[in-house]
Amino acid sequence: MNDEFQPSTEERQRVAESVREGMFAEDAAAQMLGMEVESIAPGRARVGMTVRPDMLNGFGLCHGGLITTLADTAFAYACNSHNELTLAAGIVMDLLAPAHEGERLTADAHEVAVKGRTGVYDVVVTNQDRKVVGVMRGRSFTQKGKTVVAL
Repeated sequence: MNDEFQPSTEERQRVAESVREGMFAEDAAAQMLGMEVESIAPGRARVGMTVRPDMLNGFGLCHGGLITTLADTAFAYACNSHNELTLAAGIVMDLLAPAHEGERLTADAHEVAVKGRTGVYDVVVTNQDRKVVGVMRGRSFTQKGKTVVAL
């Protein structure tokens, strides 16, 4: 029998929601880009963003760096949802389709595996028609003993 304390599902969800509130209050980049953290759960996050005219590149398409920023933001919220300060160690982004002005993009991130201080997360970015715009794999590094928010 494991004597170590295991928080309930409800407690883990409450922690994730507290992380969302605390992180977003300080997340100037996400706020500037009009991102919304639509949902969060332990090891998961969904972040949305509507493509604005100031997000378009010279071809009239959403800049790939901004699609990557959306995916990276969902990744950040998913890997910090346990309230242990976690940073990106690396990302690989594949852009599969263009995004256009007015489209609503959603990045869904989920935890694939965590071993020690290293985690692996996958993120899928879709538009409002559920068409896949891009996929990202992120590797995270957790700084043990450091929290994201005070509970």
